Amino acid sequence: MFKIGSTIFPNRLVAAPMAGISDRAFRHIARLFGCSLVYSEMISAKGLVYGQEKSFSLSESGDFPGPVNVQIFGSDPRIMAQAAARLAGKPGVDLIDINMGCPTPKIVRNHEGAALLLDLPLCRSIIRQVVGAVSIPVTVKMRRGWEDGSETCLELAKIAEEEGAQAITLHPRSRMQFFSGKADWSLIKQVKEQVAIPVIGNGDIWTAGDAATMLEATGCDAVMIGRGSLGNPFLFREAVSLLEQGRIAEPPSLEEKIATALKHLEMVCALKGEYTGVREMRKHVAWYIRGLPGAARMRVMINQAVKVHEIKHILDNIRETG
Repeated sequence: MFKIGSTIFPNRLVAAPMAGISDRAFRHIARLFGCSLVYSEMISAKGLVYGQEKSFSLSESGDFPGPVNVQIFGSDPRIMAQAAARLAGKPGVDLIDINMGCPTPKIVRNHEGAALLLDLPLCRSIIRQVVGAVSIPVTVKMRRGWEDGSETCLELAKIAEEEGAQAITLHPRSRMQFFSGKADWSLIKQVKEQVAIPVIGNGDIWTAGDAATMLEATGCDAVMIGRGSLGNPFLFREAVSLLEQGRIAEPPSLEEKIATALKHLEMVCALKGEYTGVREMRKHVAWYIRGLPGAARMRVMINQAVKVHEIKHILDNIRETG
C-alpha cells in the first residue's frame, strides 16, 4: 500500500491521466482489474473557471466509486487556484493534480504543460496558490525537463514539496522526447532520495515485471501505468499479483478480452450516447484485439462501425473464430 495525505491506497498501482482516454468508463475498468488510484483526463483550468460544461464533465465520477485525482492544466496561478477550488467542492474529487508535463504542441504553445518546466518561479507560484486554495491533497505530475539532458525535475520536485504538494509523479523523459527513446528511471530514484513526500514513477511500464523492477530500482512509492494499459487493463491485475503474491496472474483468455471490450463499450455508450460512444470506442476495441489473428482486417471494420451492434458483431466473430 501507499499513502497520499491521509488517503491510504491498497496497492501501488496507479492509472495515468491520458487525454481522450481516461474517462469514467476507462477509470472504472482499470479499477476492476486492481488499480488503486485513477486520474481524470487533463482539464483546462480556464474551462473550469469560465464554466465550460465539457470541462466539468471530465471531472465527474458518477456512480463509479473509488478515489480520483483530477488533473488540471494552465499557466495562470490565479486561474489554476480558482479552478482547483471549484473542483475541490465536488463529490468524487479526492485529489487535485497539476499538469507540468504534457508535451503536445497545442498545450506548450500556450505556455502550459511541459512549457512550465522553463519557468520554475511560475511553477512555484502555481503550486503555492493551488495548495492554498483547497483542503484536499495536491499532487504534481512532471517530466524530466524541456530538452534532452535537462534535469529540471530535480529542482521542481523540491519546489513542489516546499510549497505543500503531497506527492510527485515523474515521467523521466524530456518534452522534446515526447514518447520516444527510453525513460531514465535513475531520475525517479534521485527525486525519491531528495524529497520526503511520495514519488510515483511513470514511463515504460509494459509488463508486470516492469512495474516490479521500477519499484525495486528506484524506491518509488507507486508505479503509474499509461500506454501499457491500452486494451490491456489486465496488466493491473498481473502487476498486483506479482507484487503481492510473487507470481503473475494468468493472462486473459480470448473470452475475457472480448467480454471486457464489450463491457467497456456498453459503459461508454451509456455515458455518452451511441453516436459518440461508438466512435470513441473504435480505438479501444482495436487495442483490445491487438495481436489476435485477423486483427488488422478487423480494425478496418471497427473503424467503419457507427452502431453498437456492429462492434458487437465484429467481437462475436472474433470470439467464434478465435
